[in-house]
Amino acid sequence: MQDVLIYITNLLAVIIIIPFYRVLKGPTVFDRVLGVGAIGTKTLVLICLVGFIYGRLEMFIDIALAYAVLNFISVLAIAKYFKNYRKGA
Repeated sequence: MQDVLIYITNLLAVIIIIPFYRVLKGPTVFDRVLGVGAIGTKTLVLICLVGFIYGRLEMFIDIALAYAVLNFISVLAIAKYFKNYRKGA
């Protein structure tokens, strides 16, 4: 079971490269924000998988929830900033 979880964790870490490319090369700011949100979601799953591997899921769930809240708030703050930025321009 541990080997499968480690394999899935490594696969997910590689999959994170795809939205990271969007963050780097995104044609618009909104594409980059969307990429950051996708990376945050995949990181959330990655944290839970690490919790399974170490056998301390309850601790890693708390970390994942805190990370999810921070990711959500940061994406909302960036979106609100750009919404107000366009009104002011």
